[in-house]
Amino acid sequence: MNKKKSAGYPFRCVLSFRPFINYLKQIEKNSESTSFTAEILEEIIEQAPELLEPVEDMAVLDACQESILKLMSLMFPPVVQENEMICAALPSTFQQVFITPSFQQIFLKEGACFQCQHDMPEEHMDQARIIEAYLIIMEKCFQIECGCDYPVVYDVLDPETGLDRYFKMECDFRFMDVHPLKSLPDYSEAMIKDIRENYTEPEVLAKYINPDNFELHGFTIYRPVDITQSQVLMAIEHDLTDHYSAISEKGFLRLRQRLRTYFRIPDLMVNLTAIQKDKVLLLNSGTEMTHQCIFADSRHINISRFAGTLYEKVVKEGKILRIFDIRKENIDQNTADIMFDPETRSLLLAPLEDQGKPIGILYIGSPRVGELCPLSELLMTRIQPLFTLAIRRALEELDNRIERVIKNQFTAIHPVVEWRFHDSVLDYLEKLRTGDVADFAPIIFRNVFPIYGGSDIRGSTNQRNEATKKDLAEHLNLALDVIRGAGKARDLPFFGELEGCIRMHLDRISGSITTADEASIIQFLLKEVESVFKHLKKFGTDVTSAIDVYESAIDSNVKTVYRLRKSFEDSVFQLNERLASYLDNEDAVAQKLFPHYFERHRTDGVDYLIYIGDSLVEGGGYNNIYLKNLRLWQLQVSCGLAWHTEQLKSSLTVPLDTAHLILIQNSPLSLRFRFDEKRFGVDGAYDIQHEIIKSRIDKAVVKDRNERLTQPGKIAVVYTHPEEAKEMMRHIEYLRSEKWLTDEIESFDLEPLPGVHGLKAIRAGINLESKALSERAEGVMV
Repeated sequence: MNKKKSAGYPFRCVLSFRPFINYLKQIEKNSESTSFTAEILEEIIEQAPELLEPVEDMAVLDACQESILKLMSLMFPPVVQENEMICAALPSTFQQVFITPSFQQIFLKEGACFQCQHDMPEEHMDQARIIEAYLIIMEKCFQIECGCDYPVVYDVLDPETGLDRYFKMECDFRFMDVHPLKSLPDYSEAMIKDIRENYTEPEVLAKYINPDNFELHGFTIYRPVDITQSQVLMAIEHDLTDHYSAISEKGFLRLRQRLRTYFRIPDLMVNLTAIQKDKVLLLNSGTEMTHQCIFADSRHINISRFAGTLYEKVVKEGKILRIFDIRKENIDQNTADIMFDPETRSLLLAPLEDQGKPIGILYIGSPRVGELCPLSELLMTRIQPLFTLAIRRALEELDNRIERVIKNQFTAIHPVVEWRFHDSVLDYLEKLRTGDVADFAPIIFRNVFPIYGGSDIRGSTNQRNEATKKDLAEHLNLALDVIRGAGKARDLPFFGELEGCIRMHLDRISGSITTADEASIIQFLLKEVESVFKHLKKFGTDVTSAIDVYESAIDSNVKTVYRLRKSFEDSVFQLNERLASYLDNEDAVAQKLFPHYFERHRTDGVDYLIYIGDSLVEGGGYNNIYLKNLRLWQLQVSCGLAWHTEQLKSSLTVPLDTAHLILIQNSPLSLRFRFDEKRFGVDGAYDIQHEIIKSRIDKAVVKDRNERLTQPGKIAVVYTHPEEAKEMMRHIEYLRSEKWLTDEIESFDLEPLPGVHGLKAIRAGINLESKALSERAEGVMV
């Protein structure tokens, strides 16, 4: 008797064909055309009248099997039964009434029991079946419609391919009738609202719809909808969000199995490559994928090896390439061994591109000729972006790893030469991967040209010393006022001694002063004078007033008077900020003309060091025209630095001037990165001469004139060879014709510097009123 409730299912379900028969009769009645349905239906009922009654004994199904099949064929003709998966069953027990052969093959392979894996916990499945019953009752008895679709996905093994297939089950409840066992209650609007808002909560629904008061008669039609491709596509996307899914053995095997399901090819072959500079990284190519790093877990082939191959064709054309039969392609066997599995016959090659740049290739192969068809190509387009994202993330992770090594081993690196350090780290990682002795190869840039220049704040050392002396003198005089006042209040000989010490320090700073002198004076005032202030305040209001004046003048950070020095330092800071900003902006413009290494430093003024040459730039492309351009650029920048100094001078608390210097050397040198110092330095004894000159020329003096070479409002160009002077004079004459420079141009020999002899110089006046200069200097700062 099937009126009994199923375990955990609170509703009585009764198998009945009457709702189905009534449905067919209604269709026939509403049909405007003549059909044989009514005759056949009458014939079926005449042969098996028991089908009009509730089926309480399941033996009736066996006895009326032929009539049931005829009855179901009225709704589902043979052509439908042949091609579609359909099952009619009780929703409570899934007792089948009718199934098509394809449903039987996929879902009931082993007997009549419906057992499939699904993605929903069993308790949720039970709840879904109960909710479905409530929905049927609500709709048929109370006209409350609350559509509910539980997205259950069934995982079924295809008996033909051995691959997973995924189905969503569509349920048709048209052939279910509700039989109330008691009179139906009237529901208020509040009750209906509560039902609508909680129709997925059986506990709430049970308060309004008592399962004991209803019976469900009929059966449910189940139609599985194949969602394999969309489900697998979603699973692949989920897998590839994990950075390591494509570069770990377990993850790659899982991806391969999903792709086999996606393409419906059980023995599909999958390979994935990444392009990293001049190397092709082959994943899943015999390497142990244990490091979760695309570099360490791949086989490395020089990209030149693929010249003229299908790989190169795919990369250049940027579109999917489909090969009907690989054996009909003219492919070098040595290259084929690298690229393809030996059993490959048909294949797809999909380029992976990031912002138009090739970063890898996805390879899909089949051992059968032509199996990868145009439809496969269409399917490939859907997964192409997913694998592009995975390779991009893996390469970004590699770049991040390289950056971490660079920062740890090399500190901050200028962007122009970063590629060379990137290659060095890759070479280092390659050695680690292959088990070689891992050490960083020397990083040397040969045949580069040095470019040095700077703008020095004239007299900054003397101005700072004078400000320091005056601040100390004010500090000492304030202390002297306190001690004198204390001596007048109480005639203690100690005050006379202390006053003598203060006067001695005042005499001491009247001449030159050192940092040590400044520190010792401040310590004296702290220990000998300020230490007794607390007691001296008891000597009367005059002494207390003098102490207040003293303390208000002291800067709490430096523990001394810091008035004139602060004004000077603030002025230096403002000027340095302007000059450094201008110099950075100028270099940004120059970098666009041709990349070069650039360093800028700030002290009392700014100076810069540039290296330019073919070896510094990845891919080369250097020409001497860029060096000549930078020489002219140096003169223009010096003019701009002088112009900005002049513009800012009036707003500074302490007016400042700058003097400008350029060092010319047309002989190339070698630049080496010093790992111990984490900085660049010239390489070789001859090249070191440039460093020596650069460090000493700011003190250069004109020979026989005892005159500093650098002067405010002028540019000094230091050189050693006549050819250098000839080139710079050409640039100077050009700028003079453009009104950047004045007609005041001088040439000198310089006094020997320690270890440096034979230097010469050109000095040119800057036209600070030049319109062309002001337009350039202002325009760069915008």
